[in-house]
Amino acid sequence: MALVALSFATPVAARELREGGKLLLTGGVSSLEGAAGGGLATWSVIAGDETDAGIGGAVHATLVALPDFDLKSYGGAVGIFDRVEFSYAHQSFDTRAAGAALGLGRGFIFSQDVFGAKLRVAGDAVYGQDSLLPQISVGVQHKRAAQEAVIRAVGGGSASGTDFYVAATKVILARSLVVNATVRFTKANQTGLLGFGGDKGNRYTAQLEGSAGLLVSRRLLLGAEMRTRPSNLRFAREDDAYDLFAAYAATRRFSLTAAYVDLGSIATIKGQRGAFLSLRGSF
Repeated sequence: MALVALSFATPVAARELREGGKLLLTGGVSSLEGAAGGGLATWSVIAGDETDAGIGGAVHATLVALPDFDLKSYGGAVGIFDRVEFSYAHQSFDTRAAGAALGLGRGFIFSQDVFGAKLRVAGDAVYGQDSLLPQISVGVQHKRAAQEAVIRAVGGGSASGTDFYVAATKVILARSLVVNATVRFTKANQTGLLGFGGDKGNRYTAQLEGSAGLLVSRRLLLGAEMRTRPSNLRFAREDDAYDLFAAYAATRRFSLTAAYVDLGSIATIKGQRGAFLSLRGSF
């Protein structure tokens, strides 16, 4: 979800909110893969409340509740001098009753660990208001999935893989608007939970992640996201993902995000639409 609750304030108010750090929540929230940005999309912003003179970070816990599956994610990220970010997330995908129908056993769990690094290479999403240049970052996420035997049995090429991405984020203060576009180069099946590459395709493809949000009050951001995904496995088509979200900044250090999410078909089971809930703390 385009999950940044920004304080679109006057210059004087902005200075009052800095408290020696960034404007209110301009480090974003945590994506499912642990990096700062949106829930579905990774943004160019750096995690934490640090400026170019400090070190900050964030932790998150996220639940995606679908009709036939549950996805949980938890982890954290560290931002250094608002330039470099290191992140980690552990994802757990519970097949619930669908696991039995798929021949895996009721409550079968897929999981993976995601290790990320991000570097801001140009621009400033918030303070570059006099320039059309967005904040641009490049990043890498190395993913290690469990259940390798099952992944290979369904046609997956590998249980580990690495994504590469370029993200651009722009905050338009005059319009209370934040927009983001990310191009991800990936082989991941279901973001990596079902491995990387497969019997239908085993090459890197460019996938798009897009976010847009409008601040309707000082603490509430409403918006939407989309994320395209490759479909590498013959046994199950993978659909693109979408959401509609509301992000609320309860305090400077704590935010809550709720969303309606549509993940399409997962492992041959269609209509996977449900709720996304994420809690995030930052420093």
